Amino acid sequence: MHLDFNQPYGLLVFGVLSFVFGVVGTFTGKAWARAGRVIYRAKEPKRFWSLIGIQYACGIFIIGYFLYKVN
Repeated sequence: MHLDFNQPYGLLVFGVLSFVFGVVGTFTGKAWARAGRVIYRAKEPKRFWSLIGIQYACGIFIIGYFLYKVN
């Protein structure tokens, strides 16, 4: 097995984690904000959905950038 350490696999991991956090937050109704603060869907819906949208967008953008760099 040959591993090429010049590839930006850290980007893939970060992108997948960001996307997974968005999915988990959508299903649980809780999203992690800065400084360890938790935003609940029932209490602050606008802030919650904007944070979830940012997590999805960052995940998709970073995964796309990784695929661009690899090819």
